[in-house]
Amino acid sequence: MELSFILLILVVVTVALYDFTNGFHDAADMVATAIASGAMKTSVAILIAGFFTFLGPLLMGLAVADTVGTFVDIEGVHVHLAQSLVIGALMAAITYNLITWKLGYPSSSSNSLAGGLVGAGLALLGNQNINWGVDALINGHLEGVMKVVAGLFASPFLGLLIGFLLMKLFLNVFRNFTYRIRNLFVASQYFSVAWLGFSHGANDAQKGMAIIGMMLLASGQTQSFEVPFWAILLCTSAITLGTFFGGWRIIKTLGFEIYRIRVVHSVANQISASVVNTLATLIGAPTSTTQVVTATLIGNGAAEKPRHVNWLKAKGIVAGWFLNVPISMALGAIYAALIFYLIGGNHV
Repeated sequence: MELSFILLILVVVTVALYDFTNGFHDAADMVATAIASGAMKTSVAILIAGFFTFLGPLLMGLAVADTVGTFVDIEGVHVHLAQSLVIGALMAAITYNLITWKLGYPSSSSNSLAGGLVGAGLALLGNQNINWGVDALINGHLEGVMKVVAGLFASPFLGLLIGFLLMKLFLNVFRNFTYRIRNLFVASQYFSVAWLGFSHGANDAQKGMAIIGMMLLASGQTQSFEVPFWAILLCTSAITLGTFFGGWRIIKTLGFEIYRIRVVHSVANQISASVVNTLATLIGAPTSTTQVVTATLIGNGAAEKPRHVNWLKAKGIVAGWFLNVPISMALGAIYAALIFYLIGGNHV
């Protein structure tokens, strides 16, 4: 069996592992507030989130995959070089996911993968193969890395704003209602958790699909960037399986350590995050469900009683976001260079 084919299989397996850790990591984001508010049982919340995470990639198209899969140009690059690059990027993302899960901090799997790809690309191919998208941005268009940056860094600010405004709306509309209105919010949790799961799967699972599409093109299996149905099914299955296992450490952080969450916060949080994720997916911009959910949660709390928000904890979470990309870039470069050396790629 040829080395390139073995590496191609390794890429597919690593993508599945990345998507599993992504789902495992982000399950907490989707259900933490529903669990903390006491509105839903843990098993029910995770089951609903997982089921709709599975449906998302099957029904929402591949616009995000097209964006991620084309911002590092590996067409015409030697297959071992391209495979080393992709495996290194995936290992960087998986490493960062596991470290932040262990610490109980919500971080972005998407930022980790984007940073890993850029770092590995710079290490093995150089600056000329990175589609930075700067020229397009000057001409008023978003593409390449700039589109990724816009989606991953603008979405938390949009989430914070929408979370703040929606919570203010809820507080004003329902302020004169009796406690029995809680039943309406509890019932709506089933809808909001389902929508958040759907929007998460639709956006996040496409990043693993993009990697497989890149590798099939680099390996000569396809003539242009495309994602076969088996890759869609693999990625959505892996991310769903990870969702079912859940990341309990992060549930504790989001659900219980930022402020005391009631059911009105939970519904506002999930709807706000779902809106941001859905809008980004429709325009093909990758987002971080983790960042969006956390930012909207902070916006929800700030809209009601800012002094009740644990700003020190929030500051620590946000600080971790800024470390995400540079650390992932460094890990991607190290892993990719090491893998390329180990397979004898330096003789290519």
